[in-house]
Amino acid sequence: MSAFRSAARGITFGMALAIGATASTNTLAQIAVSANDGRAKLENGKVVVDKSGVDTITLIDLAATPPKAVGELPVPASVAGPPSSVALTPNEELALVTSALKHDPADPTKQVPNDVVSVVELNRASGVGGLVNRLRGKQAAPAFAPKVIATLTVGKGAAGIAINRAGTLALVANRNEGTVSVLTIAGKTVTVLPDKIRLGDEKSGPSGIAISPDGRLALVTLDGESANKIAILEIDGTTVTFAKRDLSAGLRPYGIDIDAKGEIAVVANIGRNLGDVDTVSVIDLKAKPIRVVNTVSVGQVPEGIKISPDGNYVAVSVMNGTNRASGAPYYSDKGKLVLLRRRGTELTRATETNVGRWCQGIVWSTNSRRVFVQCMVEQQVLGFSWNASVLQPIGAVATKGGPAGIRTSEK
Repeated sequence: MSAFRSAARGITFGMALAIGATASTNTLAQIAVSANDGRAKLENGKVVVDKSGVDTITLIDLAATPPKAVGELPVPASVAGPPSSVALTPNEELALVTSALKHDPADPTKQVPNDVVSVVELNRASGVGGLVNRLRGKQAAPAFAPKVIATLTVGKGAAGIAINRAGTLALVANRNEGTVSVLTIAGKTVTVLPDKIRLGDEKSGPSGIAISPDGRLALVTLDGESANKIAILEIDGTTVTFAKRDLSAGLRPYGIDIDAKGEIAVVANIGRNLGDVDTVSVIDLKAKPIRVVNTVSVGQVPEGIKISPDGNYVAVSVMNGTNRASGAPYYSDKGKLVLLRRRGTELTRATETNVGRWCQGIVWSTNSRRVFVQCMVEQQVLGFSWNASVLQPIGAVATKGGPAGIRTSEK
């Protein structure tokens, strides 16, 4: 009888483990990593440098209501460049964080180009303790203990970064050098390959970068005066080459994203920051050859841009004059989160809502029902629910420093 009871207990415990494992899988947080610039402050339209400021990253649980911070770590970052300065491996094991600027060693109230990529192990906590809590009905957010495991040298002004969906390759746009660096990823080992891809001179401004879902193509925005174009890269394994072909979108293409099916790319054209209405362009990736096919107006200086996972919407953070001096004729104390509805290669305005000032990057939840935007001045990541017609605030996450780049894993 005791043997039977022991076996029964074993079966029950085994079932509990299975149930617990299922619960764990279903309730795991969707993590976004926000890279925060602790040095750059906006004072009446002018960026000043806090010589004692420290950059950080914040890990955010997007599934929680309200969203919550679940990890934090000092890591070099920068608001310079588009808000795509962090990328996650598909398994959420690593985050790669670029730093385009650093304190000038000769004068810490000034900044000079930086060339660093930090490799951060996110360290999601797991184990029996977490399982027991879940079996007891305690759905606490998973804990993280992130740590920097490597610091890599790439090119001057390391800005936008992207990881392919296989998790084996990363590309970094070196904004002050006119080049792209290639990094290979094997487990937790990230290696910088010796050869860079040259796309222009030091003023060409490689900024945003996106890799197609099949991993065979990448697009790089160059917003500098000597370029003002989008470069096409061809990828074959770890061999990355400039296709010797550029695309022309709007004025100063900056942020860029590709949808999950590899059908289109969208580009945020930030213009001259002179109060004019700026644009978002659509690139048809199925066309032969690929080309820009549509452009729509969104407002003053579209900074962050992100396509929803279901491919139906494009979210854009629009400065709307919040980064200007209060006396400027086009100043506003409210930025805009604009949602565009996508049908094929056509974009139409779905809705918009007010957000904070000097707002940067955007991420979506995996089900495309939540969208999050970073606001530098308020030092917050704002969350909104989306039901295909109305945006509703769901809370905010405070960051140490101005949130300047954000990403989730892309699988």
